[in-house]
Amino acid sequence: MHPPPVSGGAVLSKIILIGQAPGVREPVAGKPFAWTAGKTLFRWLEEATGLTEETVRAKIYFAAVCRCFPGKAPGGSDRVPNPQEIENCSSWLDREIEILQPRLVIPVGKLAIAQFIPVEKLDQIIGRAFRVRRAGRSFDLIPLPHPSGASPWHRISPGRDLLQRALALIKEHPALN
Repeated sequence: MHPPPVSGGAVLSKIILIGQAPGVREPVAGKPFAWTAGKTLFRWLEEATGLTEETVRAKIYFAAVCRCFPGKAPGGSDRVPNPQEIENCSSWLDREIEILQPRLVIPVGKLAIAQFIPVEKLDQIIGRAFRVRRAGRSFDLIPLPHPSGASPWHRISPGRDLLQRALALIKEHPALN
């Protein structure tokens, strides 16, 4: 039996933040980005925008590529959702985009970014804004790297500088104000 899907709650927003999938603890907490990666993500957003975690959760709609915890990988880390799981959940994301009609989408991590634009190297896309179309809607896309402690990308150059540039783009976006 799978744990229940994790939702960011009923937030009417012109901004959607999209993660990969809930971790093992998010279903227990009942909210996305509830643990270590979330602490890092909310620190980034607070340092860039001045908004606390509580305010971000109230102003931004949270979604995920996959809605349920995909399980553990053989090495013990969280397993990356497979293509079938991504396909099974894609209609949820499409419907959220249709309903909310976002002006800004913030995909967090390669898997989430890849649902909108091709990703080969983070260095080529983090720190930039893109105009994209999905589910019949056009919107701005500002990708962020995954805030996981497993990857040092966002802590060393050029990743650290590109992350700061991406956060500045989010802060300046009219949808946030």
